[in-house]
Amino acid sequence: MQIRTLLTLATLATLTSACAESGGSASASLETEVQMASYGIGMNMGAQLAPAEGKMDMAAFLRGVEDAMAGNDPAVDQEALQTAMTAFSQTINEEMIAEREALAETNRTEGAAYLADNEAREGVMVTESGLQYEVLEEGTGERPGASDQVRLHYRGTLVDGTEFDSSIGGDPAQFGVGGVIPGFSEALQLMPVGAKYRVVIPSDIAYGAQGSGTIGPDAVLIFEIELLEIV
Repeated sequence: MQIRTLLTLATLATLTSACAESGGSASASLETEVQMASYGIGMNMGAQLAPAEGKMDMAAFLRGVEDAMAGNDPAVDQEALQTAMTAFSQTINEEMIAEREALAETNRTEGAAYLADNEAREGVMVTESGLQYEVLEEGTGERPGASDQVRLHYRGTLVDGTEFDSSIGGDPAQFGVGGVIPGFSEALQLMPVGAKYRVVIPSDIAYGAQGSGTIGPDAVLIFEIELLEIV
């Protein structure tokens, strides 16, 4: 977390305090463009500042904001402030790294167990890459290649059943076979048009240690895919 972000948090704290004095944020109107834009700015700021939640001395923050707005001289000299803010930023970063590594370790353990259990199920086949797939409904059409565009329905979940993406209930998705994660691309190229497969994708041919959005680091992914057509 950078110093600029910390200053933004102080500003947010002041706004929150003012909001509390005026009756709270839940009753704020969100009808005009200015109100909706203000809400959006608040949402963005809140998301960026979430790692510092519960770690700040709010009274000290508010004092700093008040002094800055009033044009008062700093109550702490600049060198001490810089040292303290750098140390604070480092502490938050270290905690975030530790939390992410703990999540990655959990995902690796749970993912390995899930892959082992799933591989033992009747009807599950495993490719050289480690991709596991099960034919739910066989198709009779052609199989797409890496350069093809396809239309399909799909539902993606984590090993605990959490859904992270789905086209079910809406229009079919359309994208390039070669433009998705390696495991998904491989699965599509195994499927004849009209088929429905259940695939389990190890993390190293999914999003790996990087993760993506709500998909954490080293997560195993499960998809049900129905290939509708090659476009």
